[in-house]
Amino acid sequence: MGVLLADSYCGTRLFQGAAAVTTSDLVGLRIKTMRRQRGLSQAQLAHPELSDSYVSLIESGKRTPTPAVLELLAQKLDCSLSYLLNGVTAEQMEDIELALGYARLALENGEVHEARTRYAELLADSNLTGLAAIRQDTEFGLALAAEACGDLDEAAGILKRLQGEELAPDRQVDVAVALCRVYRHSDMLSEAIAIGEEFLARSDRPAWSDGLVELGATLLQAYLYSGDLMRARQFSAEVLNAADMLGTLRATVAANWNAAVVAESTGHGEESLSFAERALAIQSENGPSRNSARIRVAVAAMMLRVRPGAVEEARQMLVRARQELAQTSAGALDRANTEVELARAEIISGNYHEAIRHGEAGQALMPSNARSLEAEAHLLVSRAHGALGDTERAEGSLRAVRDWLDPLPDSRRVASTWYAAAETAEFLGDTEGSVDAYQRALACAGL
Repeated sequence: MGVLLADSYCGTRLFQGAAAVTTSDLVGLRIKTMRRQRGLSQAQLAHPELSDSYVSLIESGKRTPTPAVLELLAQKLDCSLSYLLNGVTAEQMEDIELALGYARLALENGEVHEARTRYAELLADSNLTGLAAIRQDTEFGLALAAEACGDLDEAAGILKRLQGEELAPDRQVDVAVALCRVYRHSDMLSEAIAIGEEFLARSDRPAWSDGLVELGATLLQAYLYSGDLMRARQFSAEVLNAADMLGTLRATVAANWNAAVVAESTGHGEESLSFAERALAIQSENGPSRNSARIRVAVAAMMLRVRPGAVEEARQMLVRARQELAQTSAGALDRANTEVELARAEIISGNYHEAIRHGEAGQALMPSNARSLEAEAHLLVSRAHGALGDTERAEGSLRAVRDWLDPLPDSRRVASTWYAAAETAEFLGDTEGSVDAYQRALACAGL
């Protein structure tokens, strides 16, 4: 009997459920298959370093061999260590990693439809079955690509499925952030809040990190959109403390942006712009251009609300952001939002034809479930047509605003849009429609 090398008694679970398969099961099956293909008995494979009973335990999945034992068995079976571990050869693993790299690059470069296709093709590769971490990376990439293409429902479905698996701590945070964001963009504010709160309340959650601060910022936006200003103010302080403790770029940007949002929501407009501009300056100097463009759009939108006299400065920021977003992996929603804010800037400037052009461009880019933003786009187009004296088109766009808002649950954002719709109806001389919209705004605000 040979010398028995050290071993481990537990294997990593690859799939959840009653029929879960462990890494040990799959490694053992591959060793057994290769041994039989080579025409060897367990004793012949084991001799002289191992015992035949030990090889039997490995093949049955009852023992997880150490790296040294695996390397020895790979030599004896004349196959690669990669095959025994993952079920793929070294060449196949190289092809998979190369394909994943191309998909990531396409997403980073803004080629979102190509990225979506590449991720989907990679997931169809049966060789990913035993590569849990790589498969999860691929599914997460597909979710981000689907989100960028405007398919928020598909993105949410993939992310929910990933939440049900065992994930590395950093990936758990990434999935929670993305799912909270997708739900918020889909106007599913209760679901977005539940995702953020449940993750942050977990007893086994990781310590505060850049990712968790980003999750906190996403959750904070959902609180604000839902009108829960008290909870937003309380939670903002917690996120700010965490960001100060970390002191990293990502956390610092998030902290300043959180402070800006809360300051505006409590009526401190100039203070909010100061925080927002600081966040943009830090992000622009150090961070990815996609995130810089997103913040640039948000700062410009805040400027239009707080400092409408600076409309030309805001418009230039939006034009620059649109150019930046076109060169990154920004999704349809980011680009649609930029067009909507450009429409708002043009209305303030009195350029109504340009406002209509940007509003309709935003509508063309809009994901079907971004109902609040779609309603805002139609509202701006309605106002522009009304200012030009085209009452028929203005009323048609205003009817579309009501159609998009009707199915939405009550929230602060929806109340604000109903109020703006009421003002527009009043301007167009639609007294009955104006009264109805005012009543809807009050109901959404809980009054």
